[in-house]
Amino acid sequence: MRMVAALFAGLIFGLGLIVSQMINPAKVIGFLNVAGDGWDPSLLLVMGSAMIITTIGYKLVFKKDQPVFDQDFHVPTSQVIDRRLLSGAAIFGIGWGLGGLCPGPAIAALALGAPQILWFVAAMLVGMAAKKLALN
Repeated sequence: MRMVAALFAGLIFGLGLIVSQMINPAKVIGFLNVAGDGWDPSLLLVMGSAMIITTIGYKLVFKKDQPVFDQDFHVPTSQVIDRRLLSGAAIFGIGWGLGGLCPGPAIAALALGAPQILWFVAAMLVGMAAKKLALN
């Protein structure tokens, strides 16, 4: 049942990415082009909605003693803002700005079969593997 719930949540998330056009790199780059002539603020609605839903969801979920499909809640405990966090955020942001995709939408966009999406996901996986090797 746990896997079915995870699959269902992933499908809903992916559908939301598709409907909001977050899988369209041109749309994302248009949103990130704040200083340009063609700025597209429509993704502010998507992000604002996600923040509201997440806030409500956290409030409801943490009223329970434990999750439905696990023994404990697995949430980040560190509140330290250090060089690793800031550099990771910067690398993520630069990649998002250059490619117009981040990992979730890139995986959802694989359904399009576009070569540039395939290259992006391949490069993303290589970067993830390189980071894992660097930590070991």
